[in-house]
Amino acid sequence: MKNALPLVIGTLLAAFTSANAQTTKEEQQALTPDAVVSDLMAGNARYVAEKTTPPNRSARAVTAVSGQHPKAVILSCIDSRVPVELIFDQGIGDIFVGRVAGNVENVDQLGSMEFATKLAGVKLVLVLGHSQCGAVKGACDGAELGNLTALLEKIKPAIKAVEGFESEGRNSSNKPFVDKVIEQNVRQTVADIRKDSPVMAALEKAGTIKIIGAVYALESGKVTLLD
Repeated sequence: MKNALPLVIGTLLAAFTSANAQTTKEEQQALTPDAVVSDLMAGNARYVAEKTTPPNRSARAVTAVSGQHPKAVILSCIDSRVPVELIFDQGIGDIFVGRVAGNVENVDQLGSMEFATKLAGVKLVLVLGHSQCGAVKGACDGAELGNLTALLEKIKPAIKAVEGFESEGRNSSNKPFVDKVIEQNVRQTVADIRKDSPVMAALEKAGTIKIIGAVYALESGKVTLLD
């Protein structure tokens, strides 16, 4: 019970700040990575149940002028059906959000996440994929279009890592195959972040942050954490 106490306190603190005002520096420093994960998942449960907290936009907008102390940085796809703050029931000042088709990492996203973790003090890096991802489907079909071609190349390792499905078709028309690639692509991005950012890898090794992946289901609104 003693070891669980910081997580319980952090979870209650996160829930309180989510419902009332943006996190202060002191509250941010008291949070643990696990407490932030719990807060986000609790927020998603409220979203699915359509019981989200009042946004308190006016008060948050005022307090946000003096600074920010977010809890997490989330790398998401640009898909308009994935409103990141809403699906985690978070408000102004709660989270950083980076968006790029296919939720892949690049130098600009890594630099942004290093700012969020090392300098701004967030406790969690979350890579968020989603069902029916158009970028993943395009990569599965070998689509090419201008600069999008180079972006889709970043998803190809995830496609290769998914075995089987030869008889059913390894393309966008095979939903089970696409679902596997979506999950693998999230895992690949998590691995790439650790590999390409010594800054965040060191923070995770020290226990200061966690780097994890999850998938959002367009059909239900539920977020599922990946192992």
